[in-house]
Amino acid sequence: MSVFQHQIYLLFISSFLTSTPAIDPPVVIYMGKDKVENEDLIKYAWPQDVWFHVDKLSSAHVYLRMPDEMTWENIPEPLLKDCAQLVKANSIEGNKKDNLTIIYTPADNLKKTGDMAVGQVSFHNDRRVKRVHVPARENPIVNRLNKTKIERQVDHEQERTDRILKETAVRRAAAAAKKKADAELVRAREEEKAARSYDLLFSGIPEGEDENTPRKSVREMEEDFM
Repeated sequence: MSVFQHQIYLLFISSFLTSTPAIDPPVVIYMGKDKVENEDLIKYAWPQDVWFHVDKLSSAHVYLRMPDEMTWENIPEPLLKDCAQLVKANSIEGNKKDNLTIIYTPADNLKKTGDMAVGQVSFHNDRRVKRVHVPARENPIVNRLNKTKIERQVDHEQERTDRILKETAVRRAAAAAKKKADAELVRAREEEKAARSYDLLFSGIPEGEDENTPRKSVREMEEDFM
């Protein structure tokens, strides 16, 4: 197994309060320790991860692992600020400057070709890249995040295998539940139809009519028969 499959990346926990209830469980933000490790993070990022970087400057590659109910277009403002501040704080040049622009995009929009330098990326679709302005470093945010920082050794290949197995199991369970629900709906409709036919049979009311349908006289029925 390649040594690059066993990496240590830094995890930060972002738990914040807004006008709505706090996000629970807290959201994970992670980044590589160096540009070499960033190569594996580009390769192994999850579909629900969002990538952050200082625009036009060297910086850490910071990733947000979004909860299922979140999309990259509607990241809550405090969480977006957390990610942007973390990127700025982990840029040697950017940390010293004000009025930076932070870019972010879904991880699956990152494009890596063989002729690119280590840690360098581009995008499949520039329209899927958003920007957020950072006026200045906010130490309370950076300090809060740094207090949650842990180093974790990760086997990226095994982590990806485990994720795919879990996602496959969830999809299969959802498909089985839908199939069962569809079968129950069909059965309920058939039972309702059978019950309606049974009621009409013993009420003397022809199927397709109800008790309010005008009844024909005996002479009218005889004429219809003739």
